[in-house]
Amino acid sequence: MHQQLIIDKISGILEATPDSHDKTLVEMLDQAKRIFISGAGRSKLVGNFFAMRLMHGGYDVSVVGEIVTPSIKAGDLLIIISGSGETEQLIAFTKKAKEVGAKIVLISAKDDSTIGDMADVTLQIGRSEQYGKVKGMPMGTVFELSTLFFLEATISHVIHDKGIAEEEMRSRHANLE
Repeated sequence: MHQQLIIDKISGILEATPDSHDKTLVEMLDQAKRIFISGAGRSKLVGNFFAMRLMHGGYDVSVVGEIVTPSIKAGDLLIIISGSGETEQLIAFTKKAKEVGAKIVLISAKDDSTIGDMADVTLQIGRSEQYGKVKGMPMGTVFELSTLFFLEATISHVIHDKGIAEEEMRSRHANLE
């Protein structure tokens, strides 16, 4: 019962997400010198998933907040994952990225927010009204899982369009595990 509830909810949100979002995101990824990804809580974990796959795909990517993350500069891309677009720490990151001339993409459940107002592009996953309380899917789960699926589909788009073989991706996978 609960598995089907989750599948149905995420399917509905992904169906309501414009098909053009993945193309827009891929274009911005390809135009960036380097890519920086940030989020808070579970949205940060979704960002970590995406960063890993981008690295496997050959992109120069860093996760904001890691000790080895370099400074962001003009020509770079900051991807913020935030359901609300109002997380204070992420607002500060967005302001800094904007100051230095980096491009900014917000992936959000809302089409209007503080971060969205500063971003070059806001990719709204689903529609705002789809994010009401859902029994069995508390505290952001709907946004986080929908975003994870959207980003995995975007990686699939990248791999297919660029003809990146799994063996090539595997050659970039961590070998100190």
